[in-house]
Amino acid sequence: MATQTMQPLVFDASVLSRKPDIPTELVWSEKDRPTSDSFDELDLPVIDLASFFSGNDETALEIAKQVGEACAKHGFFLLTNHGVDEGLLEEAQRRTEGFFRMSLEEKERVKRKAGEIFGYASSFTGRFASNLPWKETLSIPTNAAEEYIVKTLGDDFQQYGNVLQKYSNAMNKLVLEILEVLGLSLGVGRWFRDFYSDNDSIFRANYYPSCLKPDLTLGTGPHYDPTSVTILHQDEITGLQVFVDGKWYTVSPKPNTFVINIGDAFMALTNKRYKSCMHRAVVNSTAARKSLVFFLCPRKDKILRPPESLINAEHPRAYPDFTWATMEEFTQKHYRADTQTANVFARWLQKNKEEGITVEWD
Repeated sequence: MATQTMQPLVFDASVLSRKPDIPTELVWSEKDRPTSDSFDELDLPVIDLASFFSGNDETALEIAKQVGEACAKHGFFLLTNHGVDEGLLEEAQRRTEGFFRMSLEEKERVKRKAGEIFGYASSFTGRFASNLPWKETLSIPTNAAEEYIVKTLGDDFQQYGNVLQKYSNAMNKLVLEILEVLGLSLGVGRWFRDFYSDNDSIFRANYYPSCLKPDLTLGTGPHYDPTSVTILHQDEITGLQVFVDGKWYTVSPKPNTFVINIGDAFMALTNKRYKSCMHRAVVNSTAARKSLVFFLCPRKDKILRPPESLINAEHPRAYPDFTWATMEEFTQKHYRADTQTANVFARWLQKNKEEGITVEWD
């Protein structure tokens, strides 16, 4: 008798958001599901970026201190007075919603291929078989956003591509300013800004459809960002939760405010002085949620090694040297990014080094 091959789940938001029965692939274990107390608000510092660059050294040092304390504890803070045009944020959100409201067939014209980073993905059904996220994503290179959109979706989407390119450019400018704050907080001046001056960053649009059983699933499971610095713009729907001091807390959307967090690669670059923090996204039964995300990534061939001033007897090297290309490939082809990514990656690098294995990719 021939063996039947199980077909992967098709995540079609227009269908699943109206179904009371959630496919088992999308049901998370009870320990991971949201609970009523996880909607308590996390108290985060609100950083006024304009004040940091006002020319007042005392103010800049105080702001850098607030950022440093947050990053040493959990790696999250809020950013306001950032200089990004509010109209651009609104248009990027509006056009992104238009993309995700297209039919699944239309969106899959830009479907992400196995092992690749860029493209459209519906719940990662092609990569994994369980604990699937209740979401859709569109990921594009920030240094060629408009070109990528037009090439994959056609000339009719040039305006969307143009908006995403403007958004990506604004985020790249903003992240370099954030790196100045982080550099001052660690006493390394413009070191981080210079290191990331040319980067291979990623833009991602997340879309979390409504779900009739939101208590059974997650929009994004518990994870640490493997990248460097994340700039998140939420719409008006609550969904982000952060794990601090043994408990999940919510970070609610605030008008014209970004959520900033440290990723694993930057944690390594600070020699673990600053922390990457576990977070997730929940969904709700009445409305879809959107978020726009800029993931700062170094140029792929750059070696991630902390500044010498951050290495001493009290703070020996936490991670071996690596390139972003190696870590990126590790998370795409060898390991599903989760709460242990940085530690598993470091052990894997060390094992290869001890065995004299040079890491090469197909």
